[in-house]
Amino acid sequence: MLLESLLMETAPDGVRNTAPRGRAIRVEELARRADVSVDTIRFYQKRGVLPPPRREGRVAWYDPEHEERLARIKELQRDGFSLAVIRRLVAGELDTTDVPLAAAVAGAQRGETELLDSDELAARVGIPTAFVDAVVREGLLVPQLRDGRARYTSDDVEVVRAGLRLLETGLPLNELLALARRHHDATQAIARDAVEMFDVHVRHPLRDSDLTDDEKAERLLDAFRVLLPTVTSLVAHHFRSVLLEVAQQHLEAVGDDTELAAARDEPGWDV
Repeated sequence: MLLESLLMETAPDGVRNTAPRGRAIRVEELARRADVSVDTIRFYQKRGVLPPPRREGRVAWYDPEHEERLARIKELQRDGFSLAVIRRLVAGELDTTDVPLAAAVAGAQRGETELLDSDELAARVGIPTAFVDAVVREGLLVPQLRDGRARYTSDDVEVVRAGLRLLETGLPLNELLALARRHHDATQAIARDAVEMFDVHVRHPLRDSDLTDDEKAERLLDAFRVLLPTVTSLVAHHFRSVLLEVAQQHLEAVGDDTELAAARDEPGWDV
């Protein structure tokens, strides 16, 4: 009886664990060891990044491999990987030549270690959380997802503050959000086309080449490192140029002499 009591473990609900001590554990213990919530574990299972537990009747047991997988997921999330990419990584579905590229994309998105939830972002700026949620719905803010929850960076804080400055000029909130929605939709479409262009003309030809996997991965990284800052700069410059051109044309059509004179003093204007 003494030996049996040493090898048997009673769970909090009174169900006996027939596995040796130190191996299979219940979900509450796994959550405690991994420093995550039980809901997070179940969320990971639904998303396919954590294998299901071993079941004995209605009782679920988790093995050391589950704890190792949770540690790996947290590590990959700290590196900026989304759960969709993590699922493909841990399942071995991501081509080896794409792994460094995925890491570079994740690193570019991560940017910094401090991430805020909606309440923290709202408190940092001094606005209601409902306003943050409205801005996200319209696409003016694009949060990062961590454990299925939206997280924001200090850059997002500055975006919200910039939006508030626009409101202070007298622009109506509803019309500003509608404009943000149209801009987001158009930007999404253009971004998808740009990614497809990269796939067709850079990624696929490299993957089909006779280069080694390491050489393919390095060239993909080189292309990404050139394209991301270049395209970002081109898009920002183009939007500013078009905006100034349209504003100039509008002033030429409806502006009075005082407005035209003020416009001439601004850099980038040629009125």
